[in-house]
Amino acid sequence: MSNIKQLYCGHVNASYINQTVKINGWVKRVRKMGNLVFVDIKDRYGLVQAFATSNDQIFDQLNALSREDVISLVGVVLARKQVNSSIPTGEVEILATSLIIHSKSKTPPLIIENKTDANEEVRLKYRYLDLRRDVNLQTFVLRSKVTKSIRDFLHNQNFIETETPMLAKPTPEGARDYYVPTRTKKFYALPQSPQTFKQLLMLAGFDRYFQIAKCFRDEDLRSDRQPEFSQVDMELSFVDQYQVQTLVEQLLHHIFLECANKEIKIPFDRMDYKDAIHYYGTDKPDLRYGLKINDGCAFFKDTTALFIKKALENKAVVRYLFVEDVHLTKKQIQGLEKYAKDNQAKGLGWVCVQDNKVVDGSLANIIDDHHIYLKIAQTHNKTKGTILIVADQYEIATQALGAVRVQLATLLDLKANKEDAFVWIVNWPLFEYDQDNKRYVAAHHPFTAPTIECEHDFDTNQSNAKGQSYDVVLNGYELGGGSVRIINPEIQQRMFNAINMPASEAKTKFGFLLEAFSYGVPPHAGIALGLDRLMMILINSEMIKDVVAFPKNNAGVDMMLDCPSEIDDSELKEVGLKRETKQS
Repeated sequence: MSNIKQLYCGHVNASYINQTVKINGWVKRVRKMGNLVFVDIKDRYGLVQAFATSNDQIFDQLNALSREDVISLVGVVLARKQVNSSIPTGEVEILATSLIIHSKSKTPPLIIENKTDANEEVRLKYRYLDLRRDVNLQTFVLRSKVTKSIRDFLHNQNFIETETPMLAKPTPEGARDYYVPTRTKKFYALPQSPQTFKQLLMLAGFDRYFQIAKCFRDEDLRSDRQPEFSQVDMELSFVDQYQVQTLVEQLLHHIFLECANKEIKIPFDRMDYKDAIHYYGTDKPDLRYGLKINDGCAFFKDTTALFIKKALENKAVVRYLFVEDVHLTKKQIQGLEKYAKDNQAKGLGWVCVQDNKVVDGSLANIIDDHHIYLKIAQTHNKTKGTILIVADQYEIATQALGAVRVQLATLLDLKANKEDAFVWIVNWPLFEYDQDNKRYVAAHHPFTAPTIECEHDFDTNQSNAKGQSYDVVLNGYELGGGSVRIINPEIQQRMFNAINMPASEAKTKFGFLLEAFSYGVPPHAGIALGLDRLMMILINSEMIKDVVAFPKNNAGVDMMLDCPSEIDDSELKEVGLKRETKQS
C-alpha cells in the first residue's frame, strides 16, 4: 500500500501514468462495451474513468455497480487511446485492480447532473442529492471563498470578529419576530439583526466589530428572501457615513477581484433617495440600463384622452416611459400592464410612433392627441419608439412604471453583458407613514440618527425629516443598508416618541440601551451586507435558494425536514402554551 498514491478523482492526470493510485467517490455511470466495462467515478474535484476487461477478476464487480454507489477503487493509470477533451482527466483512465463498495444507492429520484429533470419540490425534498450536482457544489465552494475573503479583508482592517446572541428580545425592525418559548413561561426572540448588540460593543470599546451573522425575519417570502439569512454585519466607532461607505467599497472591490476576477469601479455613484424614486420608481434601481421615468403633465395639458384629462383635473399626474427604437406588440403590452395593475395602477396606456406618425397603440385612435406623442418622441430625439403611460397619483404612477421598467429590461434583454452597477442611495426619509395604523414608523430602524439639519424638529416634522442612512444597491438588489446611530439618550427618547412608542414600552424593550448610553458612548455607524444576495449576483442567479445549502420554499417550508411541524401537547404545556381549539 505504501506505493499507492491516494488522489482526488479530478486530480488524476498524465503525470501519474503507469503508477498505482487509489480514488474515492460516487459512481456516475457504468457502461459495458463488449469485453470491456467502464465506470465514471466523481468527487468534488472532478470525474475520472476506470475500466476492466472481461479477463480481469474485478470485471463482474464493476459491471454490477449502480449510479451513486460510493466506492474506493485502486488501479493503474494508463494513457487513453482516445482522449476525451471535454474533461480535465480525459487524457488518462484507470485500469482497476481492486474495489471496495462502501454503500449501495437506490435509484435516485432526480438526475444528478447540471441539467436535471427534477422540479423544485423534488430538488428541495432531496436537497442532499441536489447538492451533489456540480453546479451547486461549485456555488458553495465559491461561497466559502467569499466568506474567507471577507474575513481576511476585515481582519487586516483591525476588525474584531465577535458572535452575538441568537436568543434575544423582540425588536421593532419592521418584520415579525420568531419567538422561542421557554419552560419559565417567558419568551426569547430570534434576532432580526444584531443591531443593539453591535452598538453595545461600540460602548464596550471594541472600535471595529464584524460577524457573519444569521438573522431571522417572519415575513412574506420571494425569490430573494428566506426566513433565515446571513449578513456581513459591521460597526465602527469614531466614523461618519462616508468613511463607512469607503470601507464597504474597498471590501466589495476586494471580494469581486479575489473571488470573481472582476475589477469593479470605486467609488460608487451616489443618488438621492428622492431621485431614485422619481426616475426609477424604486429605492433600489438597476442602473445597468436607462429607461428613466418621465413627467408628462406639461405634454398632456390639452389632451382629449378622457382618463388622462380626468386624472389631471383630480390633481393626479401623468408619467411615462419612452422605449427608444422599439415597437412593442399588443401582447407584450398586455404582459407589462399586469405589472402596472399589480402596483395599483388602473391601466397602462400606450402608443407607438415611427417616422413622425402614430402607428399603433391603445390611444392611437385619439387623433387629436397625436401631436403630443410626436412631441414626446422629438424630446427624446427619436423618430421611433413606444410610449407607456400611467395617469394616477404620483406614488402609484411612479411605482407602477418602476415595476414596468424592470420587466421591460428582461423583455428586451437590456441587462445582458452590462457592467455591474453599484450605487449608494442616500438622504433617506427618517420615517415612513404606516397607512394601516395611521402613524409614522422608522424607515430603517429607530436607532438611525437624524441629519444635523433636522435634529431640532425631526420628532414634530416627521414628513420632512431625513436620516443619516444609506443603502448600497447592486443591479437592482439592495445589497446592504446602514446608518449613523443615535448616541444621545434624549434624542433616542424623542425618536421613540416620534414613532408613538410610549416611554414605558421603550424602557421595557430598550432600557438596557438607554442605560448604557449614560456611561460614555462613542459616535458610531455601521452597515449590514446581505451575503446571500451578494452570492446570487456573483453566480448570476435570481433565486436565493440557489445559494443557501438547505433553503425553505416560498411558503417557508423545509421540504426535506417537513417543517415547521406540530409538537405534542405535553411539550406545549411545558412552555406554558396550549393548542387553540376550534369552536364549532
